[in-house]
Amino acid sequence: MIITRTPFRISFVGGGSDLQAFYANHPGAVLSTTINQYMYISSHRFFEPDKVRVKYTQTETVDDIQMLQHPILKVILQKFNLNGIEISSIADVPAGTGMGSSSSFTVGVLHNLYEMLGQSVTKEQLATEACEIEIELLQEPIGKQDQYAAAYGGLNVFRFLPDGSVSTTPLSIQPETLDSLQKNLLLFYVGSQRKASDILVTQRANTSQNEKFNALVKMVKLVDDLQASLIQGRVDDMGHILHENWILKKQLADAISNHEINYWYETALQHGASGGKLLGAGGGGFLLIYCPLPFQNQVINALSPLRKFDFLFENQGSKLIYYPDKE
Repeated sequence: MIITRTPFRISFVGGGSDLQAFYANHPGAVLSTTINQYMYISSHRFFEPDKVRVKYTQTETVDDIQMLQHPILKVILQKFNLNGIEISSIADVPAGTGMGSSSSFTVGVLHNLYEMLGQSVTKEQLATEACEIEIELLQEPIGKQDQYAAAYGGLNVFRFLPDGSVSTTPLSIQPETLDSLQKNLLLFYVGSQRKASDILVTQRANTSQNEKFNALVKMVKLVDDLQASLIQGRVDDMGHILHENWILKKQLADAISNHEINYWYETALQHGASGGKLLGAGGGGFLLIYCPLPFQNQVINALSPLRKFDFLFENQGSKLIYYPDKE
């Protein structure tokens, strides 16, 4: 059995500028981090060499890869032309909650199967191939940030260039700055799992409107502002920059927020938080709040109907964690 572990991510600013509809006309940028919540993929040879079995929220056993219902697994297994294999997935966080689970799944499966075949693979290759599978082959209306975050891990600025290439810049900040940043971030689950593509289809279409396009240009500028602030140790700038990014993001599509999400966000601000955002495309999932330590108990109590979700930063990206011959 081979097991890979691929992290989920928290995107801070710039989300939406990783869509081709935007970066084909203006360079996009996202600042994000991966966290210690993971997608685990295991694989081993199936006892029936002419069959394939996959286990996710469902179990499929088929004689032909073409018969698989899971689109990502179908495409990847066709790519590797593998039969007689069983693949299983387990996630720390459910899908549709804004942490990039689909791309973590894609990167994790690719990584796992390359290891099974004894082939070396770089983080860049994992990210690039995951983008090709999700965006080009499966025509998902998503961007590129999740695949790169899952593959590389850590706190990074990703820049999406008009020619389709992506540059990755790890943020080198002081340990005390990173520690303070982590301690000042709170995460709450607001529920309402949803398919990101439903919102992203609208957002992608809206990008052609000047007002929406200009909002994304401003969000890209916020990536530069936040990068500079963190490098200079000005951690509390994060709250105000997150708030400005959230105001801009809500302009991109009506379904990004709703009355309930707005209520909880405003409640957090009234009790000492300085900013935040909903993770992912919008509509539900996790609400990220930046709140200095002296006010955190007030915010936690005010948002007590919501589940507080603890996390830590991680910096390894997709990783092989079990391979008997490599122990």
